[in-house]
Amino acid sequence: MTHDREDDRTFDSKPAIVVWNEGVHEARNEPATIGAMYPRGIHGAIAESLGRYFPGSGISTATLADPEHGLTEERLAGTDVLLWWGHIAHGEVSDDVVDRVHRHVLGGMGLVVLHSGHFSKILTRLLGTTCSLKWRNDGERELVWTVKPSHPIAAGIASPIVIPEQEMYGELFDIPEPDDLIFISSFEGGEVFRSGVTFSRGKGRIFYFSPGDQEYPVYHHPQVQRVIANGVDWVAQPGSDRAAPGVGNPARGWFLEG
Repeated sequence: MTHDREDDRTFDSKPAIVVWNEGVHEARNEPATIGAMYPRGIHGAIAESLGRYFPGSGISTATLADPEHGLTEERLAGTDVLLWWGHIAHGEVSDDVVDRVHRHVLGGMGLVVLHSGHFSKILTRLLGTTCSLKWRNDGERELVWTVKPSHPIAAGIASPIVIPEQEMYGELFDIPEPDDLIFISSFEGGEVFRSGVTFSRGKGRIFYFSPGDQEYPVYHHPQVQRVIANGVDWVAQPGSDRAAPGVGNPARGWFLEG
């Protein structure tokens, strides 16, 4: 069951959720309006909205500036879903932390990657492609069209979601063929973009959702909040033993006689 400000329904599940944001725009107040739009940061706004959908769940935040980026082994071991928002500091993310997150995703931790997190070290590593795309930031209207309404992430979502101002993301989006293509966005300039896609890696589920540039109040949009909450519920797999699938083929010899 889902929740939004209109029907006030909630999810029954109570996953442990960490919302990660590099936090650089907030620290620099770039653009100057980000503090007014997101006084607790983008991560704070997302965490607050998720709290309405998952009452009683453990929801916390972490940023690039935290020790080990707030993603210690112990914290990840207790996390069912990690949300990732990054933009201008992808290169500053520790490779050791990326290795750690990668291992936990393969072991069953859910990962929700948002907006410019498409270019993060963790997503490009998991997908094995550049994840590059076309973009233009002219504050254009974005229409987010549901193309797989049967998917749980699309439950209760209007088609289209109308976002009055947003950065344009356009094809070609250099990703592998997704497991599910759920949303496609169109923009005033005529571009289209695969804005909501899923992947599986190891035991882990991944959902990428593009709307949410730092210059616009997109994370206050009730339907965007609901998509993200649906995505969290779908990728969450509480109780996973967090061991990545083993390699069943020894170094040599298993298929040989004698």
